[in-house]
Parts: sequence; structure tokens; C-alpha cells
Amino acid sequence: MIVADTNLILYLHVTGDQTPLALEVLRKDPYWISPPLWQSEFRNALAGYIRRGMTLTKAQEIMADALLIMAKRQVAPQSSRVLDLVSRSTCTAYDCEFVALAEQLNVPLVTADGPLLKSFPNLAISIHNFVAR
Repeated sequence: MIVADTNLILYLHVTGDQTPLALEVLRKDPYWISPPLWQSEFRNALAGYIRRGMTLTKAQEIMADALLIMAKRQVAPQSSRVLDLVSRSTCTAYDCEFVALAEQLNVPLVTADGPLLKSFPNLAISIHNFVAR
């Protein structure tokens, strides 16, 4: 089991340069967990794709597919722990939700987020390093 950040979920559902890496992460560990926050972040990323030319229908299909796959893979982190992590880093509360969940479940957070990797090297692992290990 891993905590998957929103970018990793996005890479799996929106075909691009990072899709092969996301598929390799899925092959290595198919059980992904995320805080419910991933949905809002995912919708925001899709908003950017819509503004760059993705059709609304395509974005809705991608969102529906991601929701279906992640439906029973969402766990809310403890708010007090999120705030504690915020107080000890420069990361946003949004990002710290993923870290707190990884800590709570004692699993790695697989992410492409540089500040998270730098601030929490004992919990966060890059997508590349996860695939390579």
C-alpha cells in the first residue's frame, strides 16, 4: 500500500510523459490510498486541461473514472497531525494531508512534489525512486 499524491493519480488517468511511470508504480503496488482532498486537486488540474483544450466531456469521463477507482481508497488524515506537520515545514496544509496519511498508515507517500520530498524524506519518495527500488 502507498499514499498516492494527486499528481500520481492524474498521471495515471491523463495520458502524458509521466503515464508510463504511473503505470509502473501501479504494477509495483496496486493499492493506492489518498486523502479525500485529492478530488478537489484533481478537478483543479482538469480545469487547467479544459482551459488548454480538453473537452468538458473528456474531463468528466476522466473524473468519473478516477472517482470509481479511488472510491474505497480514501482515508482522512488526523487534522491535528496535519497542522503539526505544517508547523514544522514550509509545505501547505493540503500537501501535509498526504504526509499525515502516509505517517498514519505507516506507508510511503509516492509523489512528484519537490518540497514534500525535501521536507519529509523519511516518508515521501519520488515516483522515479519508487519504481527503481
